[in-house]
Amino acid sequence: MLKLDLPFWLSAGELAKLKAAAQVWWETVEGWLQWPLQQLDAEHCHLTILQLLAWQRDISRFRGEPESLFRIRVKFAFINSIDAGSTAGLMRILNRLGVGYVEIDERLPERDWDVVLLKLSDSQLSENPELLRVIVRQYGRTCRRYDFVTITPVTLLIGVAEFNDDQQTLIATL
Repeated sequence: MLKLDLPFWLSAGELAKLKAAAQVWWETVEGWLQWPLQQLDAEHCHLTILQLLAWQRDISRFRGEPESLFRIRVKFAFINSIDAGSTAGLMRILNRLGVGYVEIDERLPERDWDVVLLKLSDSQLSENPELLRVIVRQYGRTCRRYDFVTITPVTLLIGVAEFNDDQQTLIATL
């Protein structure tokens, strides 16, 4: 922002009040001029403009999607389309959209070659079922089938003890 500054001999009295009023006026004008640029930011723009940006970036809002998640999906639409189609890219997409850690297994020997397993925790799968479906439909590989598998962490306690028995082998001969 432009900071108005008066010489020291003019910075008192009525001229200081005029300078303060001019400063407020030019800050308001600067806000008016920056408003169109702020509308291109998917995180802060008006919802109507966000829907236009989403249409432009081929993103459609699914039922029950929170506005914050919709804004993030619109914001990262271009980067996600670049990352689409690879295993590492799909992991980055899921991380960007807040799903979290995911394991992806492809071409397993006991399954069909086109099945991809997405291993998620139970909470990830229950919190984001529609989001995961939309991500797989939009950014997954075209000729692949995706299966969701839950990972459940289990605590395991193992007792460790020392085992010192001696062994002798005796051979008797006649």
